[in-house]
Amino acid sequence: MSGWRLVAAAVGITAMAFASHWMMVHTPDRAWTVAVLFGPLLGAVTLAGWQRRHAPTLAGCALAAAVLAVVVARGGVADVSRLYVLQHGAIHLVLAWTFAFTLRPGATALITMMAERIHTVFTPAMRAYTRTLTGVWAAYFVAMIVCSLLLYAFAPWDAWSLFCNVFTPASAAALFIGEHLWRYRRHPEFERASIADAVRAFRARTAPGAASQ
Repeated sequence: MSGWRLVAAAVGITAMAFASHWMMVHTPDRAWTVAVLFGPLLGAVTLAGWQRRHAPTLAGCALAAAVLAVVVARGGVADVSRLYVLQHGAIHLVLAWTFAFTLRPGATALITMMAERIHTVFTPAMRAYTRTLTGVWAAYFVAMIVCSLLLYAFAPWDAWSLFCNVFTPASAAALFIGEHLWRYRRHPEFERASIADAVRAFRARTAPGAASQ
């Protein structure tokens, strides 16, 4: 992915984040808000399930699509805030589990697997570093869940929405970029790899057939 595409993607994500925040604050119970906020995520999961021919994922997506269609057909729901909180928490729980599961004894950590696709020379120090980094990301996703629940319980709704739609993607990007910069300051001996290389490795890891490797 070239530099201008990364910039365009960042601008698009930022615009979507603030648009989602506006909808959650001003029109959270409208049918079109529910469709806009849940539709793309459901579509992405469905596409991933179709590419991998994973029947349970496709069945779950079909059920979720039916529920979403009913909600939209009814014109929205009276109190949709809990649904948004559940969505945010579920996404981060799945991510935390995905990263943490690869840290079990004898397994190869998720970021280690991706790093092995990038580097031509992969040292034991790099293996240890990427395993630790996998744990850092798992802890980050858990922290997002905890913060989300605390804000929902004790803060105004617009504060939670700002956290969900703006702070969450911004903090993930900050961790991703900050770690990239810190790594080469702390470990200059590591073979260099660009952020674009990391994005391509992630795509390769989630491509059809990658799960069987």
